[in-house]
Amino acid sequence: MKQKLKSFIAKHFSDFTYFYRYLGYRIFIAVALSIGVGVLDGFGLAMFLPLLQMVGEEGASAEGMGNLRFLVDGMEAMGIPLSMFSALGFMVFFFIMKGVFKYYSTFYRIVLMQFFVRKLRLNTLKGINQINFNYFVTADVGRIQNTMTGEVDRVARAFANYFGAFQQMVLVVVYLLFAIYVDAQFALLVALGGGLTNILYNTIYKRTKGESKRFTKGSHEYQGQVIQHIGHFKYLKATALVNAFGEQLKSSIQKIEHARRMIGKYSAILQSAREPMLIGVVAAVIILQTQILGGSLGVILISLLFFYRALTALTQMQTLWNKYLEVSGSMENVTSFQAELKAHKGEDGTQDFGVFESALQLKDVSFAYGDEQILQNITLHIEKNKTYAFVGESGSGKTTLVNVLAGLLKPAEGTFLLDEKDSKELKIASYQARIGYITQEPVVFNDSIFANVSFFAEATAENRARFEQACRQAAIWDYIQTLPNKENTQLGNNGINLSGGQKQRISIARELYKDIDILIMDEATSALDTETEKIIQDQIEAIKGQYTLLIVAHRLSTVRTADEVIFMRQGEIVEQATFAQLINKVPEFKKMVELQEI
Repeated sequence: MKQKLKSFIAKHFSDFTYFYRYLGYRIFIAVALSIGVGVLDGFGLAMFLPLLQMVGEEGASAEGMGNLRFLVDGMEAMGIPLSMFSALGFMVFFFIMKGVFKYYSTFYRIVLMQFFVRKLRLNTLKGINQINFNYFVTADVGRIQNTMTGEVDRVARAFANYFGAFQQMVLVVVYLLFAIYVDAQFALLVALGGGLTNILYNTIYKRTKGESKRFTKGSHEYQGQVIQHIGHFKYLKATALVNAFGEQLKSSIQKIEHARRMIGKYSAILQSAREPMLIGVVAAVIILQTQILGGSLGVILISLLFFYRALTALTQMQTLWNKYLEVSGSMENVTSFQAELKAHKGEDGTQDFGVFESALQLKDVSFAYGDEQILQNITLHIEKNKTYAFVGESGSGKTTLVNVLAGLLKPAEGTFLLDEKDSKELKIASYQARIGYITQEPVVFNDSIFANVSFFAEATAENRARFEQACRQAAIWDYIQTLPNKENTQLGNNGINLSGGQKQRISIARELYKDIDILIMDEATSALDTETEKIIQDQIEAIKGQYTLLIVAHRLSTVRTADEVIFMRQGEIVEQATFAQLINKVPEFKKMVELQEI
């Protein structure tokens, strides 16, 4: 029985349970406030009937109020006789209280939406931050960006529309109960007529949901293509391929806009058909009740008020529900995306690493992307404060090996020891906090020089002193002093205001500003001119012995003074020796040296 109940809830209330996971008991507070709005509105409307009787010169009485006469009985029990003034007074009181409940209901829904969206964004961000790097390398970047930005915004809209529809549904139920309580026969007839209109709405709901899924899928493709278009714009422009690639963007835009147009079409049908259908149902039932079934007009009028409220709430609910379905594809996408992030969450140990004291060791380490073997049986010993260079042809596994040493990639086989401790037992982030990482493409944020180097630290006297020292070590201090705003100079998007060498030196300064033990340089100078490379090479020489340096390089001139040069071929370490020794031991390395005229 319990399993059947779970299955029923999962099938028919999956959306409600999705929001419940984020909001918990808060949902039921929102429901209670909505019920309060409907009940107080119903009591206020009920007070119209005595007033209508007065207008008809029948005198004010509780007889024509049907089952709602308990309101008048309650007034009289309090010593308040029924009159125009007392009826109006109670009506105003009920509607004032309805206004109070309406205020808290509306405001609380806004609070819930903020709570939900904040939690959704933070959970998604946390999930992305915790995924293993292996998964990220092969992930769809367009999907990640679109989900973090556009899709989360669309889920926020889904939340607003869902709970708007849910609130209207609560009001529909409350008003229907009032109507049935007053005149069950009339209520059932109107409910039957209103139910028949759902045939049209259900058809539109299904089509809207399908278009929403197509819109989400098209948005993923479009975001990915935009990233590529901007990232490769120089190449596309220089080779006259920019328009050809633009055709792919054009096709994606057309798909997205077609889905958006169809969603708008279905929404327009709902809005235009709502009022005629509403009036038609009400008119038909009134004629049937009074002319054929001989119902009392007085009771019908009060019941009609409740039904008019109920049908209005019903049509608003249908409109909001359709708007919810317009963006429901995004909710499904975010749900599956979060599940995917959780499935690829990086495993972590429980011990803190502390400070690097002696050595890093790889023992029989292998690594693969799927079926593609990248590293095979790697055994390596890295001593503290020594400089190690990794060389070899493209695809030999140099960067992958360094990424293993950085804790980015976990070995498929073998052991990675950090100061004799198995990396699997350590909180890998505590180890990575001791690492500086500089790549071929410098990392520059759209902020000031000081914020870039200090990584947005507060500009205290101590931090400024560290900033200056790091910039001097990276040979960028003198340049900063020539700028009008000095360290407060804004660098623009991806450091657009800097040369390649200046951007790289900013990146180096950031790593030296940090309290690190290991500095990794992955092709850090390969995109620089010879003069700038020489300047940075001199700075590397100046800090040699202060840090454990791991350098991946194609330009062999940058690694001549390394303590150990590690030559790799097809994912294996062929030889490890000094630069001079390696020339004599490995013919391939000797040929590389000769070709680069070192």
